[in-house]
Amino acid sequence: MHKKRLTEVDSYGCHYLEETCSGSIRHIRYPSTKTKAENDGNTGFLAKGNVAGSDGGNNGEKSSLAYKTQLGQMFLGSAEEVIRSEIMAKYKGGVQLIFTSPPFPLNRKKKYGNLQGTDYIEWLVGFAPLFRDLLTPDGSIVIELGNSWEPKRPVMSPLNVRAFLSFLDKGRLNLCQQFICYNPARLPSPAQWVNVERIRLKDAFTYVWWMSPSDRPKADNRRVLKPYSKSMKQILSSKRYNSGKRPSEHNIGKTSFLTDNQGAIPPNVIIMANTRATDVYQAYCRDHGLSTHPSRMQLGLPEFFIKFLTDPDDLVLDPFAGSNTTGAAAEQLGRRWISIEVQEKYVSGSYAWFNDLGTMVADDG
Repeated sequence: MHKKRLTEVDSYGCHYLEETCSGSIRHIRYPSTKTKAENDGNTGFLAKGNVAGSDGGNNGEKSSLAYKTQLGQMFLGSAEEVIRSEIMAKYKGGVQLIFTSPPFPLNRKKKYGNLQGTDYIEWLVGFAPLFRDLLTPDGSIVIELGNSWEPKRPVMSPLNVRAFLSFLDKGRLNLCQQFICYNPARLPSPAQWVNVERIRLKDAFTYVWWMSPSDRPKADNRRVLKPYSKSMKQILSSKRYNSGKRPSEHNIGKTSFLTDNQGAIPPNVIIMANTRATDVYQAYCRDHGLSTHPSRMQLGLPEFFIKFLTDPDDLVLDPFAGSNTTGAAAEQLGRRWISIEVQEKYVSGSYAWFNDLGTMVADDG
């Protein structure tokens, strides 16, 4: 039997439901349908507890725990404040994966906030030792960085590469592998040079950098295998193919490709379109009058690296969470997670993932 009953409505307008299913009881915290003004300036489901040791970063207010799920926590506040706070001290040396997409070093300001030039490099590099201290000995850092162009010039800026190399050096990290995330459906940009003057091709990929303090961080590519191609399936079925020496001087054995490994090893070029006009997140934001994040990450990108670099119950951190796609992927895959986002409007919208999953829990405080 499945029953729900309202137990209380707190001062933030949050509805606490007691849900009984097959004899077990859990308490779930749902956001208010009130407007922000009606909730006295608080976004419906933000928790009341402040992060100890932090100040500022959220319109002058202290950082706070926004919501919790069965596996994770979302904090409202700046990454610098939350990471340096007492609440994060207990996770030092315990984070298996830091997966994030920080604001890109664009040469124009965006709604989600981004620094420019050397300010950006100094800002990003400052996180390197903080991230390293949080990692397990065999933990990983994966950062997605987009390309940057010089202002009013059809010339690319090396700022993103400089920022990455400085981050790598400051954190005393190893570069495990470089990835490319290619979005075949990305709109042509920069528009002036691609669409108007037709002197450049569209910028359609981002860099994804995998780093670790260890030469051999936890990783297993058997967890991210791709389906076999039609030709490979035919080889496995017929048990025949052309063996022998290739022009590349590789010598292919007579049985080298006859083992069924349940899939093909993927390349380090990840192809993911980001074209969905509506999903759980967008529908929730639309229904509740909330702002959607302008640079949402494909759910499949954090999902790929979480599968590849972690085991169930490992801890994943995203310090620049945005719409909290990383937290959603971690929750679905059975990993514990912590996410941090500085803008309240994006924290509010990120609730959508967990409302859909039904994994929200009430704040103990």
